[in-house]
Amino acid sequence: MIYADNAATTQMSEKVIKAMLPYMEKIWGNPSSLYSFGQESKDSISFAREQIAGCIGATAAEIYFTSGGSEADNQAIISAAKIGAKKNKRHIISTAFEHHAVLHTLDKLKREGFEIELLDVHENGIITPEQVKNAIREDTALVTIMYANNEIGTIQPIAEIGEICRAAKVIFHTDAVQAAGHLPIDVKAQNIDLLSISAHKFHGPKGIGALYARKGIQLVNIIEGGAQERGKRGGTENVPAIMGMATALLDACANMAENNSKLLELRQKLIDGLNKIPHSTLNGDAEKRLPGNVNFCFEGIEGEALLLHLDDKGICASSGSACTSGSLDPSHVLLAIGRQHEIAHGSLRLTLCENNTAAEVEKIIVAVGEVVEYLRSISPLWKDKLIGKREFVLPE
Repeated sequence: MIYADNAATTQMSEKVIKAMLPYMEKIWGNPSSLYSFGQESKDSISFAREQIAGCIGATAAEIYFTSGGSEADNQAIISAAKIGAKKNKRHIISTAFEHHAVLHTLDKLKREGFEIELLDVHENGIITPEQVKNAIREDTALVTIMYANNEIGTIQPIAEIGEICRAAKVIFHTDAVQAAGHLPIDVKAQNIDLLSISAHKFHGPKGIGALYARKGIQLVNIIEGGAQERGKRGGTENVPAIMGMATALLDACANMAENNSKLLELRQKLIDGLNKIPHSTLNGDAEKRLPGNVNFCFEGIEGEALLLHLDDKGICASSGSACTSGSLDPSHVLLAIGRQHEIAHGSLRLTLCENNTAAEVEKIIVAVGEVVEYLRSISPLWKDKLIGKREFVLPE
């Protein structure tokens, strides 16, 4: 099997599993207990909090553990909205190609009377700082723009946007689920007020994430319960997962330069190979994208069929976000960058990690070429294009 869907989830590393085991076998006390056995778990959480904070330039007191990126996004956005509402600020700026954890939360706030402005995305998949600056108003409560897109991998000018928001005294949140562990993050230098991460995107366990909230920002509880997470997130802490996340993020940050150097070579090799397939196109900027992300559209085919045939060949890939894999609609991300519905339906996302090899990339290129050729050969639509009854959309 060739696994090329690391944007959906990554394999837990042996180092992470080893770090988690003691907290399932020996140090399994409840962190809220007063006796020393429970306090040992509490001390471990404090240590992990400091480690995670150090990786993104924060302080331990600014890190709150969540169940993952979606919960962190929800809590960040709702908190900022409520802060703004107290000051009669109910305007929120975001983009049309955010993760659904953000977009659906914004839909909820819209029903509650907030005004949501979604910025248009350029064809290269990048929002400009000028767009944000021009959209900010006196009643803007929040700007929420993802660090790197989960489908096409494009990296946004976060530091510049953060600077604009700070100058305008507007809270800035970024969904950094795809970026953490893969790109350098410094929340202070980049003027980030709220930031979401999820462990399973950088070889940590599923079901654990974190929300960074700059000191002074009052979070609104999404989950009520006990006094865990300084009263901002009820529920007994998942100590093994927390320790696994800290280990995974530390390891990812320590090896980031080496991993990314390898991935950039693999990514370019994959892009060059797929570009040779006629009537295909890379989605998003060729350079300003996550090191392991390659997203293509192939004219004349359905992405779902492509994925199933690649699966038969032992290749794990996706056509977009794993969170919308059951949807028959084309990717909202691809539509946002201007792809026609017909083209957006034929998308393929391949996301590599440092464990992938050049030999695997070669096999992927060959397999994709074979499957695309086969699917086009049995497509009446493609035959119409070949004989001139329909026009091609993508150049040869």
